[in-house]
Amino acid sequence: MIGSIREFFDRFIQPATSETESAARRLQLATAALLMEMVRADFESGTDEQAAVESLLRRHFDLTDAEARELRALGDAEAHQATSLYEFTRLLDEHLDVQEKEAVLELLWKVALADRHLDKYEEYLVRKVADLLHLSHSQFIRTKHRVAQTLAKPPGD
Repeated sequence: MIGSIREFFDRFIQPATSETESAARRLQLATAALLMEMVRADFESGTDEQAAVESLLRRHFDLTDAEARELRALGDAEAHQATSLYEFTRLLDEHLDVQEKEAVLELLWKVALADRHLDKYEEYLVRKVADLLHLSHSQFIRTKHRVAQTLAKPPGD
């Protein structure tokens, strides 16, 4: 697994020249793993949600299509091998500020709602991640409503 992660960064992203760049890459992978956990949360791994993950990763981290696809695949492998969410959330909690943590929560809500149905397990997962990122219940709810409103707007509004 370490080899495939290293290959991804060597192939698609300039080699890390500093510890800061290396940390940023770990944050990207942790975020991708959480998003892939969300894809599996409702026990229905639909193409809508997987496509949403790639699109969100591409926009959020300013990646190419190939980079986003590879990061999604690596995130999926990491999530599959993980024993808990803590290994991902700990990294994000230690390195992100409150706005960045809310942005991660927003990404999770967008994946959860990509199929226009919110399953109770998806909502539970977002709640758990919010707790592990030390975000309040009001931040959890506010982020949910913000994403739901965005999805309810017709295109072009």
